[in-house]
Amino acid sequence: MNVKGKRIGVGLTGSFCSFQSIFREMEKLAELGAELYPITSDHVQTIESRFGTPVEYRKRIRDITGREPMESIAEAEPIGPENMLDLLLIAPCTGNTMAKLVNGITDGPVTMAAKSHLRVGKPVVLSLATNDALGANFKNIGQLYPYKHIYFVPFGQDQYKKKPYSMVAHTELIAKTIEYALDGKQIQPVVQSPHRYLE
Repeated sequence: MNVKGKRIGVGLTGSFCSFQSIFREMEKLAELGAELYPITSDHVQTIESRFGTPVEYRKRIRDITGREPMESIAEAEPIGPENMLDLLLIAPCTGNTMAKLVNGITDGPVTMAAKSHLRVGKPVVLSLATNDALGANFKNIGQLYPYKHIYFVPFGQDQYKKKPYSMVAHTELIAKTIEYALDGKQIQPVVQSPHRYLE
């Protein structure tokens, strides 16, 4: 199944160093004909970092999707009941967001979007970016992986020497992962290490 004409929510959370690769993949999805509905976490809306500002993020999101991002729990809550999306992509999905998904915490727009979308049995794709994937969040990945309707973009250790607990998704596989998820399948293999870091 391809993504043309599919309504895809994109929930962006606060791994700011991942944003440029995520924006590129959003552009690819738009070029493939997907209708993108952006949702931003509270941190994305408020934190300035060396990677950019909330104003810059909002403009880039609007330029790619043609839509203003959903920025509140109230805006995200109707996603499921009103059948707004075919699939929800959370990219980047931080360790903090994963922990909240595992524990059913819906204290922001993106986690509310996930809850609302999952309640009607539709797919959620996670594109991980976390410095403690092999630390405190290891158990959360393990708990989320077998969940029905949860799918992972393949991921691996990004800098195993400098950051041995860190893992990030292979964002170039987002579109392909979404195609599989729309058919109810998990793309394989899920754990893939970037060859440039292997010795």
